Amino acid sequence: MRAVLRREGGFGLVELLIAMTMLNIGLLAVVAAFSSGIVSLNRASRITTAAVLADGQMELYRAITYASIQLDPTTIPSTTPYNTDIAYSVSQVTGTCTGSPPECNASRQVTGADGKSYRLDTYIVTYTPTGGRAVKKVTVVVRDFNNLTVSYARQISTFDQSTGQ
Repeated sequence: MRAVLRREGGFGLVELLIAMTMLNIGLLAVVAAFSSGIVSLNRASRITTAAVLADGQMELYRAITYASIQLDPTTIPSTTPYNTDIAYSVSQVTGTCTGSPPECNASRQVTGADGKSYRLDTYIVTYTPTGGRAVKKVTVVVRDFNNLTVSYARQISTFDQSTGQ
């Protein structure tokens, strides 16, 4: 009976199965890491593109005079997420814009350098800091055009009356 128990027949197959199982676990971990990396790179790409779009919109306001910083009231959406954003106010700075330039549009669709669609929402309110004079606070929010609940970038800047005289 001892001779039968000491035989090593079949142990090579068991060792091979254990080695293959460990190899599969390692390979699955590598695949999961690559998958996670792809998701992270895609998200980072969208955030970077959105930040560039927000900065471009803000540059439009930096290039015009203080009096011209306003929104065309016909372009202000009355639906969510525009009117539920923390930057929204019913007393936004509005006025008549000739030619409908992009800085007058409260909400518009833009295509980023990555070829994807984004929604660019702009909010302009008058704000008076304590002991100061009135400034216009411009907030630009870039959202995923296909899922408006996802916000990728938010940029806020204030403009004083001495700006762009």
